[in-house]
Amino acid sequence: MLPITSNLAIPLAEIDISAVRSQGAGGQNVNKVASAVHLRFDIQASSLPPHLKERLLGMSDQRITKDGVVIIKAQRHRTQEQNRADALERLRALIRGVTVTARRRTPTRPTRSARRKRTDSKTRRGRIKNLRQKVNLNDH
Repeated sequence: MLPITSNLAIPLAEIDISAVRSQGAGGQNVNKVASAVHLRFDIQASSLPPHLKERLLGMSDQRITKDGVVIIKAQRHRTQEQNRADALERLRALIRGVTVTARRRTPTRPTRSARRKRTDSKTRRGRIKNLRQKVNLNDH
């Protein structure tokens, strides 16, 4: 089981992990060892609650395909075990991010004194800018 929160966990059977060759520099060893990890997690077929599935599918995340499959490629570390743990942690963070609901914002209005202060500061600023203009002596 992959624990997400204190009362939510995903069975590891729902997560497909395969080892692939890592990209980038690394000398001769990079061509021989499959140290990178591809993690695939099908949101629709998972045991997640329906409201979390909806939120995950509604996200605009490049790791989620149109078919509703989360694909995470982990290749930060040198060993396959570390990359596997990294991929699982990133999946956990992705799902944990959807479990938290944002608090609803209560609309507020500025107070009368705050509005007065704002307009006073605007007029003061306007006067300062007006004093910066060239003086025209012909207007007397």
